[in-house]
Amino acid sequence: MATRKEVKNRISSVKNVQKITRAMEMVAAARLRRAEQRIDALRPYARELRKMTRQVAEAAGVEARNLPVLQEHDEETADESAKEAAPA
Repeated sequence: MATRKEVKNRISSVKNVQKITRAMEMVAAARLRRAEQRIDALRPYARELRKMTRQVAEAAGVEARNLPVLQEHDEETADESAKEAAPA
């Protein structure tokens, strides 16, 4: 059977691990939030770039509707499919 000192030591170790885990979760959440903000900020540029590329392809005679990169998509659908594709 463990002594009182060993039990106290184990309890404090577990508490320290919990603190470290909480801090790591907060850091990860902050990084995720910043990444999401960067994605949101870049969406208008990506939309315009896709539009310009589509216009250039159409002007060059390429059938733009058949090129997957030039097809329009709903941003909400894209967000959902990105979340589904992300590893858990």
